[in-house]
Amino acid sequence: MENILRINNLTVSYPAGLGKRKAAVDSLSLDIERNEIFGLIGPNGAGKTTLIKAVIGLIPLQTGEISLFGNCPPRLADNARIGFLPEISAYHWFLTPEELLKMYGRLCLMDPRELTKRIDYVLELAGLAAEKKHLIKTFSKGMQQRLGLAQALLHNPEFLILDEPFSGLDPLGRVQVREILQGLKKENKTILLSSHELSEAELVCDHLCVMKSGRALKTGPIKELLGGKGVLTLEQYFLEVIK
Repeated sequence: MENILRINNLTVSYPAGLGKRKAAVDSLSLDIERNEIFGLIGPNGAGKTTLIKAVIGLIPLQTGEISLFGNCPPRLADNARIGFLPEISAYHWFLTPEELLKMYGRLCLMDPRELTKRIDYVLELAGLAAEKKHLIKTFSKGMQQRLGLAQALLHNPEFLILDEPFSGLDPLGRVQVREILQGLKKENKTILLSSHELSEAELVCDHLCVMKSGRALKTGPIKELLGGKGVLTLEQYFLEVIK
């Protein structure tokens, strides 16, 4: 199976005063194969968001390697094949979803005719078609989150990286996002997500990495991690692992 992402012995650290550094990601290795949903779970401060930022090139590495689409180090062009949803999205509140996505599409140099089709498609997929001409400043947190997902999907990327995609969603919104992710997998997309919503991660993820203090405590197929017989819920397993 082809690896979309391979991380080998990665360390990312930041200054901690008195000439010392603290590792936010510490000697971490993992592989993500094409057409799987891979979840990062862990307590606050575990290093999940830092790891994601390192993968997309927003922060430098101290040691280790990252390979994207078989390229090590990743090429700048590889980022065009990624769709990214940050944990906290900042929008131009005076725009409508249609206007916002049109701006993003132009920045990505998308063909104007294809862009119009993709805007309609991703807004329908995110359940925002009826609100496409409403001002974003009127949107709830859950609607903003679904708009962020539409933005990540706009250019039809192969690899989606989603930081807390279930954050701020009501039960119906969670079901909608879960169904979107499962549908994207059927379209041969690969997804890396981080989440504190363990029940949702259990339902959508094929593989998991449990992180704490920048390290990978456990990594593997979710069915194997939970014993293969559903004896443990992911929440029970998580609490046992991070003790």
